[in-house]
Amino acid sequence: MKIIFAGTPPFAAAALTALHAAAHDIVLVLSQPDRPAGRGMKLTRSAVSMAAAQLGLPIEKPASLKTPDALQLLRATGADIMVVAAYGLLLPQAVLDLPRLGCLNIHGSLLPRWRGAAPVQRAIEAGDHETGIDIMQMDAGLDTGPILLEKKLAISADDTSASLFSRLTSLGADTIVEALEKLPALSPRLQSVSGAVYARKIDKSEAPIDWHAPAEIIERRIRAFDPFPGCETTLCNEKLKVWRAFPADNALNAPPGNVFEIAPDHFTIACGKGALRITIVQRPGGNRISAADWLRGRPTPIQPGAQCQ
Repeated sequence: MKIIFAGTPPFAAAALTALHAAAHDIVLVLSQPDRPAGRGMKLTRSAVSMAAAQLGLPIEKPASLKTPDALQLLRATGADIMVVAAYGLLLPQAVLDLPRLGCLNIHGSLLPRWRGAAPVQRAIEAGDHETGIDIMQMDAGLDTGPILLEKKLAISADDTSASLFSRLTSLGADTIVEALEKLPALSPRLQSVSGAVYARKIDKSEAPIDWHAPAEIIERRIRAFDPFPGCETTLCNEKLKVWRAFPADNALNAPPGNVFEIAPDHFTIACGKGALRITIVQRPGGNRISAADWLRGRPTPIQPGAQCQ
């Protein structure tokens, strides 16, 4: 089959590399236009764009697929199928209808749970114990098409978005290769009407920690928002990102946000219910450091009773 591949981040780049290694005929790669990134805000190619260049595959970066020029570009390939993975651009109906075998999406959840932009982060935040990869036949809805192939994956108690993304990336690459090998024999399964949940995009405004929330919820958010946007608080007039924390049960009657325990390798903050033992933090512009290093590096020691803002 002739394949058009559309994707942008490393999750998609791994699938592109796997399809190439499986000797599929990738006639065109689509990715988002280069974006400013990093402290210098230099124009940076996407992970898929870089992978396509390394593999010697033709790459185009249209700002939209709704123009006549974009449609003609896709039509000229004579592609049999289009594979989409975290592309970031909407596919109009004319594009969905173009390949004779349609468009397949590699989605990082067990649909219909966590349709949308941030299924990995929202699954961790919600405390889900399981996620996976769905290969879906795309339709006009948002992740509403029938499922062709599904692979499940357990979420561990210490998974961050980074670690779970890494495992889902490998699983997604393997699963799309398997799906294309089995495509004629796969039977589409309609998604259940019940159980649909939307995974809204992660926003920087979600970073501040609400210490009035239960400790278990804050701990899940810390892992879900690692590496972006991170969870942050202000303690003793210093802004801190909290990257690692463990639930503790010894909050007594301390008010939410109160530092009531200071140990050599951690400090403990009371929450709305329970408490969190903080072990890894980050100052603005610095690297992640242990709580022990942060405590030792302060000009004045933190005293019990200090209050997070």
